[in-house]
Parts: sequence; structure tokens; C-alpha cells
Amino acid sequence: MATGRTHRPATRSRGIPEATVARLPLYLRALTALSERSVPTVSSEELAAAAGVNSAKLRKDFSYLGSYGTRGVGYDVEYLVYQISRELGLTQDWPVVIVGIGNLGAALANYGGFASRGFRVAALIDADPAMAGKPVAGIPVQHTDDLEKIIDENGVSIGVIATPAGAAQQVCERLVAAGVTSILNFAPTVLSVPDGVDVRKVDLSIELQILAFHEQRKAGEEAAAEAVAAASAETEKGPDGDVPAVMPA
Repeated sequence: MATGRTHRPATRSRGIPEATVARLPLYLRALTALSERSVPTVSSEELAAAAGVNSAKLRKDFSYLGSYGTRGVGYDVEYLVYQISRELGLTQDWPVVIVGIGNLGAALANYGGFASRGFRVAALIDADPAMAGKPVAGIPVQHTDDLEKIIDENGVSIGVIATPAGAAQQVCERLVAAGVTSILNFAPTVLSVPDGVDVRKVDLSIELQILAFHEQRKAGEEAAAEAVAAASAETEKGPDGDVPAVMPA
């Protein structure tokens, strides 16, 4: 099986927009669920609803893949699973290293979804000498002193950083120098990388803060609505109480 170092996905060379690329995993997740239920075909409306997008956007996205479905039948589920998996580069083996095996790193190592989605955790790396040799998810942790050797021996092009913020940039630079060209960053900091290196940032605190903003806004809207309702109720009352709905002639 080929490794990630020898092949890059063809999405950019084929001119697929980044917004479409970002939605392909959503479609794949919905399609995989349908496949597991042995559903043979799916309409654009059903698949769009399952993926959380509108059907017009879905059809536009699929047109970039050269997949248009069949009128009255819909899309072939198994073929779309293959087509999207191929476009995302998931029909091959992508060895991944996780650097930083604290609580988050260990949780990522124990995540069972990597293997079924085309990724193989090739190594776990940590700076703590006391962690060296300890198995996490059945994989012995290795020391950061061996990072470059590990990257080279496993042909790794994707690295996951789950270190504290202060260590993340240095780890990033070592990964890049060793040949890693894609990084998933869980550290709460912005990484500086050279051209040709892709970084995806996952910051749970930022996502929670965004949710807090929306909760605060909803609470404010509810309070405003209650205030309007109360004011409206007051205006319907006269000095002697409620004004009747129909005034006498």
C-alpha cells in the first residue's frame, strides 16, 4: 500500500474550491452511514439534509467531481463513497504521528476512527522521558529526540500537534524540517509555516466561545421579546384596568 509521502491528493490541481473540499468529508460521513445501512441510492435532497447543506450547493460540489446523479434515481451511494474517498486521498494509507501525549494526545491516539478513514497512527511522540516506552492505545510512546528519524522511517507527511502552546512552534518547525507537509494543530496558538505546508487548527476554547456568543445573543433576543410583550400589555390597560376588546358605542 502506498504511503502519504509518495502521493498528494489531486483536489487543487483539478481546481476544486477549498469550500467544496471542506464539505466533502461531510458528504462522505453521511454516505458512509447510508452504506452501512445498505442503502443503494440517495437523492440530492436527502444527502444534503444528512450533510447539513442545501441541495443546490451539494449538486454544485459534486459537479466538480464529475458526478451528476441520475434523474429519478439519485446518486449511487457506493460509487460516491469511492469517488469522494479517492478525491480526498483516502484510498491509500496515510501514516500520522501525534506529538504531545498528554490527556488530549492520548485521547486522539485512542480514537478508533483513524484506521477506518485512511489514516494510520505510525508513532506517538512526547518530550517527557518518563513517557518513553509506555504504551498508549497499544503503541509505545517515543521521545522527541527521535522525531526526525521516526518521520523518515515511516514516510510521514501528516503530523498532529497536541503539545502545550509554548512548545508547538518548535515542534512544528522540526516536523516541517523532517518532511511533514500537513499539520493538524490542537495547541492553542497560531503556527507559522512556510509556503507549501498546510495547517488546520482545532481550538476547542474558540469554538466554545463562539457558542457562548450565540447563547448570549439568544438570551438577549428573548429578554428583548419579553420586554416588548410586557410593554405591549401595559399599553392595552387603561386607568381602570384592561380596555375591552370592543369599545361600547
